[in-house]
Amino acid sequence: MSLLEKLGLSQKRKELAPLIGEKKKKEQEKYSLKRNPYLRALIVFLFIVISAFSLPKNPVSSGLNYALNQPWRNADLTAPFTFSIQKTDAELEEERQEIRENTAPIFRVDANAPITIQSRLDSTYRQMQPVLEAYHDWQVSKQTTPATVDVDSAYFASTLEESNLDLTGSSWQLLLDSYHEVQNSNQAPSQFIGVTVKQQLELLIDQLIDQGIIDRNKGTLNTSQITIRNPRESTEQSVDLARIRDLREANEFVQFRLNRMFNEEQARLALEIYNKVISPNMNYSEEDTQAKLQEALAEISETKGAVTQGQVIIRRGDLVNDERANILRSLAEARSENATEIERWVRFAGQLIIIVAVTLVFFMYIYLYRRNITSNNALFFLVFLTLGLVSFAGGFINYFDIADPYIIPVAIAPIVLTIIFDSRVGLVSSIMLASLLGLIHGNSFEYIVATFTACSLGVFSVRDIKDRSQFFFTTPGIVFLTYVIVIGSFNVAALSGWDTFLSDLMYIAISSVFILFTYPIILIFEKIFGVTTDFTLIELGDTNQPLLKDLMNKAPGTFHHSLQVANLAEAAASAIGANSLLCRVGSLYHDIGKMVKPDYFVENQTKGSNEHDKLKPQMSAMVIKAHVSEGVKMAEEHDLPGNLIDFIKTHHGTSVIRYFYEKAKEDESLKSMLEEDQFRYEGPLPSTKETGILLLADGIEAASRAMKNPTYSKLENLVNRMVDDRVAEGQLSHCPLTFRHLQVIKETFLNILVGVYHSRVEYPEDSEKQKSEIKQKASLDTPTEPVQENETKDD
Repeated sequence: MSLLEKLGLSQKRKELAPLIGEKKKKEQEKYSLKRNPYLRALIVFLFIVISAFSLPKNPVSSGLNYALNQPWRNADLTAPFTFSIQKTDAELEEERQEIRENTAPIFRVDANAPITIQSRLDSTYRQMQPVLEAYHDWQVSKQTTPATVDVDSAYFASTLEESNLDLTGSSWQLLLDSYHEVQNSNQAPSQFIGVTVKQQLELLIDQLIDQGIIDRNKGTLNTSQITIRNPRESTEQSVDLARIRDLREANEFVQFRLNRMFNEEQARLALEIYNKVISPNMNYSEEDTQAKLQEALAEISETKGAVTQGQVIIRRGDLVNDERANILRSLAEARSENATEIERWVRFAGQLIIIVAVTLVFFMYIYLYRRNITSNNALFFLVFLTLGLVSFAGGFINYFDIADPYIIPVAIAPIVLTIIFDSRVGLVSSIMLASLLGLIHGNSFEYIVATFTACSLGVFSVRDIKDRSQFFFTTPGIVFLTYVIVIGSFNVAALSGWDTFLSDLMYIAISSVFILFTYPIILIFEKIFGVTTDFTLIELGDTNQPLLKDLMNKAPGTFHHSLQVANLAEAAASAIGANSLLCRVGSLYHDIGKMVKPDYFVENQTKGSNEHDKLKPQMSAMVIKAHVSEGVKMAEEHDLPGNLIDFIKTHHGTSVIRYFYEKAKEDESLKSMLEEDQFRYEGPLPSTKETGILLLADGIEAASRAMKNPTYSKLENLVNRMVDDRVAEGQLSHCPLTFRHLQVIKETFLNILVGVYHSRVEYPEDSEKQKSEIKQKASLDTPTEPVQENETKDD
């Protein structure tokens, strides 16, 4: 006896008919990849490891519980040891901002600036000299050799154009006239206005360079001082900004001095030359300034005073204001920083035990109540992969502290598991994830309650998917509103400010939008793990699907039969809590194999036409049986899901084609050679509630359609007889259908058939009361209530 059996926690056993070679089959499957228990253990272990690495890094918490702006409800708290008081984030940011505003920008002295300026000035005069000489020659030729005037004039014009000196016309004229006059009258070169201007500019520029010209506009600098670094002399000094000029101030200074030295035309000439050669000799250094700023920011102290050991921190009944809350936070951080290695490992061990316990509870649930998951390692991996991705996301957000934990779309995992499996798996996974992520994010009770509530309502919103719009609009809205209501309620109860709530609101909105990615995630999981969700079933249930359109065109009688069977099966499945959508879609496709030879099936035959009249009973039976294998082949070619193919394989079970078997027995020459297995479907037997319901609905619909004069009693006898016969033959021996299920299925079939054949049903004439009851049962507006047992649709 296993440990679970001793504890009374073993799964419920289902009494099924023994199969040949079952023991050998189990031994082979025990170590197969699909059912290997060690692989499941590895999956659970990896999930626990991921969750463990997602735990917060702060080793030990203070264990203090309090709420801001609420009275201190514990006993008087004294400092267990001396600790520093941490500055608040607002205080630290204020200091940082002050440093940013007061840090002086750093300028580097360009030692080559004077040489560069002098070179530009000399170059300007060198370019000027040929023009001056050409002009003088031209003027001389006018007086002495008129024959060369035109040539000299042209040479002057070309020389002026080649000089590329952007001077105004009046300035050029002043220079040319002055040079010609000096040369013509043999005056000293110093009498030339160009020389005088150059000498004065050199003096002014030297004065400006000595005082310093910076390459930034003073209006863009926030400080009253700047730092000057001279790499050549390895010096650094702080200078009052008023003592330094920028380019605008330097230009104003030069213009003022020139106006005092020269007349208007001469001052304009000097200023034009100055503007061509001047440049700053102190350049702003972004790298040096930022380095100095970072150094100053790094020196900010994160503490402001201390609390000595034994000092009273807060007394019972005192209000927990911002200052006291900051001291309590400082105590918690000091306790965490001073924790020993033993304390760190003890805390980690406690958190690990919680993770293992929560994971074990979830595992025990799916082991005891969702055996189809634990018996298939692919599905088992799918479940823990979905949970692991969310847990990893929570740990990633917590480790790097990049966003609020509410940005994690936790609801995706329960919603995915609900759509793929059922709402109970989704609900239990909601509890599990809310607990784990609440542990990861600092044991936040508010986070646990809000996450569990939002995920649970999200699960209920997708429990019965009818169309995509329900999923894309309803579910994200429900999750968002639930988070808002729960978090808002906590906020109101604690009388907290709204800043944090509004910040959380933004992250909640983002996580709600992320829920839209659930649909593509489900499509990926369907392809990878071979599962079938309600989304796929809704698509396949559309009669415009290629297979169903072909069935309607090639075998209209079979198509109509499939629709009637789908109605019967869907109603019966809903009545006993089975998957009604799966039942309906499986019923629509169960007879697609009849498209190969539609005329050999009675629902497609016209009056007086029967292809079987030309065949022997054995051959007819082979044709009839072939529609199952042909249907499976078609389904596989069109990539129908495996659970729908099971409906095709099992809708006749291993029953005997009784009509042709009895017909063959009438031939005395063949009677001795006949074997019943020649007329038996190859199976397999249905193994789920849904496939079992289809087997019953298929036969009962065909038999009721063949009934000539249906009465209520005839239909009732037909339903009871056919269901009982299938049970007696063992066709339902592998189905988890209980006696109570079969009674409800009979009643549901009868109600629908009476409604379908309402105009033809002959009611008993001796009982008006019975007639009224029958009509009431026949009403299609009265739905059949589902079975209220220990199992529901999710079972």
